[in-house]
Amino acid sequence: MEYQYKIILIGPSAVGKTSLLNRFIHNKFSQSYKLTIGVDFMNKEITVGDSTLNLNIWDIGGQDRFKAVRKSFYSGASGALLIFDLTRASTYEGVIDKWYPEMMQFALSKVPFILIGNKKDLIGDVGQAVESNIPEEFAAKNESIYIETSAKTGENVEEAFAKLAQRILPNSSS
Repeated sequence: MEYQYKIILIGPSAVGKTSLLNRFIHNKFSQSYKLTIGVDFMNKEITVGDSTLNLNIWDIGGQDRFKAVRKSFYSGASGALLIFDLTRASTYEGVIDKWYPEMMQFALSKVPFILIGNKKDLIGDVGQAVESNIPEEFAAKNESIYIETSAKTGENVEEAFAKLAQRILPNSSS
């Protein structure tokens, strides 16, 4: 069977949403940071079991100045990656206090999500500002899972998108 899904990448500014998407789509990483203005779109076809999923992925800008237009981007979302930076505790707090409630308010239905702690490659140099058990507990409490990724090295990036696809797929037959 073939399915079409809208996936949203959300979280504070500069947590690596665009870098994760570029790693997933093109298997590339760029050191130069480019601000996402509003939203960018990319597509990728993946296979889960015997199903083909066409993912239309929306990379939503994290700056507060885009909040007014951002509300409409949630409409029709089949799933979400909520992303924070493992080296900046404030970005985790932003996901929990702002982005998750915003998604719940504007997505119009309960959207399956995966909580992502990104920039795992920086922990050795910078240190980990968010201990793994904290996001793990939040994800479990909200019927989700938590994965730590690195867009730079590619660690767990494919897995994050695959796990989200697996969580969405059963919902398509209902």
